[in-house]
Amino acid sequence: MDLSIVIPCYNEVDNVGKIEAELFPVLAELARTRSVEVIFVDDGSKDGSYDAFTQAFGTERNGVLIRFEQHKVNRGLGAAIRTGLTAARGEVIVTADSDGTYRFDTIPALLACLTDGVDIVTASPYHPDGEVVGVPAYRLVLSQGSSLIYRILLDWNIHCYTALFRAYRRQVVDEISFESNGFLAGTELMVKAMLQGFKVSEYPTKLYSRVFGTSKAKLARTIKAHLQFQGWVLAHRLHIRKLEIGKPVGGQRWA
Repeated sequence: MDLSIVIPCYNEVDNVGKIEAELFPVLAELARTRSVEVIFVDDGSKDGSYDAFTQAFGTERNGVLIRFEQHKVNRGLGAAIRTGLTAARGEVIVTADSDGTYRFDTIPALLACLTDGVDIVTASPYHPDGEVVGVPAYRLVLSQGSSLIYRILLDWNIHCYTALFRAYRRQVVDEISFESNGFLAGTELMVKAMLQGFKVSEYPTKLYSRVFGTSKAKLARTIKAHLQFQGWVLAHRLHIRKLEIGKPVGGQRWA
């Protein structure tokens, strides 16, 4: 399998028609030049999403394999991403938001940024060439504030650390594990990959407001998770720095 697209879903029955209209034409075009599968992971929805998705989409369309995973109870976005990544068989894996806040028709452009030497491409509405359209300011506080701290801790040239919309090479998914079951998961995966030396590139794009349904993010819980993880990242960087300072050079220790 060349390409897997993983889409976590929780109570997204209102988005079935939107996904069908906006995603499947993109998948059909991608399938012209490669083998493609899409994996929907229903994270314990209570609104009939799983049945609606399976009935609407079937198991194959225009050469695209359609697969479904289901959690019997809600376990969180991170758990749904983990289930999808485990099930994915592609050499390249894209994770995408079910609400279309990052447009599905930009998947080919995202993939085009996965050039030689790049291991992860992350969507970046905060890049100078990116844009945020119609998203309430209070919804951006967490993402922009967290990304600023990660920029200071890791790489100033990466503007957005919190997007779900990403493309990963198979090696990253196979080698990097993450523990979070919540909204921290995507950030944790990318940051740990960066700390292991994987190369990240940005795709400047537009972030739109959700059209149907409501956001599932719990702001206070997510802020706490990011702060705790940022503390871990800082401690890790300081530990590595201490080891580097202690390396013997020419038989001497240097500082």
